[in-house]
Amino acid sequence: MSRIYNTFEVLKSEKKKAFISYIMAGDSSYEKSLEILKGLPGAGVDIIELGLPFTDPMADGPTIQLAGQRALAHGMTVRKTLEMVKSFRILNDDTPIVLMGYYNPIYSYGVDDFLKDAKNAGVDGLIVVDLPPEEDEELCIPAAKFDINFIRLATPTTNSKRLPKVLSNTSGFVYYVSITGITGAASAKSGNVGPEVQTIKKSTNLPIVVGFGVTTPEAAFEIASVADGVVVGSAIVDMVEKQKSVKEILEFVKSLTDGAHKA
Repeated sequence: MSRIYNTFEVLKSEKKKAFISYIMAGDSSYEKSLEILKGLPGAGVDIIELGLPFTDPMADGPTIQLAGQRALAHGMTVRKTLEMVKSFRILNDDTPIVLMGYYNPIYSYGVDDFLKDAKNAGVDGLIVVDLPPEEDEELCIPAAKFDINFIRLATPTTNSKRLPKVLSNTSGFVYYVSITGITGAASAKSGNVGPEVQTIKKSTNLPIVVGFGVTTPEAAFEIASVADGVVVGSAIVDMVEKQKSVKEILEFVKSLTDGAHKA
């Protein structure tokens, strides 16, 4: 079974919700982002989303856009991102890592080479926001052959007619985007999210995690209370942008994980 599946099974047995953190690979520097990456499990993070820097991140707000630009300016590449995962795996073979980004860098790398190298590095899943279900043959289906989960986004505008298509070939978990628009643009509201999560649950047995618009431990608790897990990205990336120390960043992440795990 995959690390992602095992993680959710363990959390279920412990009656806990998942906390998923996002950081951008290479943000600030390769060395600092690797240090943060290695420290996330100790801060209570259950699953890590690692951003692939890209020049045109259409789903992301200014915070993550700027993080990608900083990473690219420091020479971050797909290959270096995979090297970062490989370095993480030397010390940690349990915490799932999901790469989140866009298709262009993967296409430029070469799909088969990318999937082979990602698998060898220890990548567990992919979130590629600009590949809809109609393009599953591009990456989703090939990823399954490497036992790499392809995780799809559902949104407030995903209606009942579209949802089955979105869920087709999805594995690992479903990522519900709590707001319309870009990352960091608004705050998630549990009263809005809860009914949507329940609607999706009628169509899948996969865990459903909620991201976009979660910035505080209190919000992490509220959203995790109505889902199987919660994702925080921009609030953590903002700490990196403000040049906070690794210790300060991980302490903040720990406060978020504590909030989610109390749900």
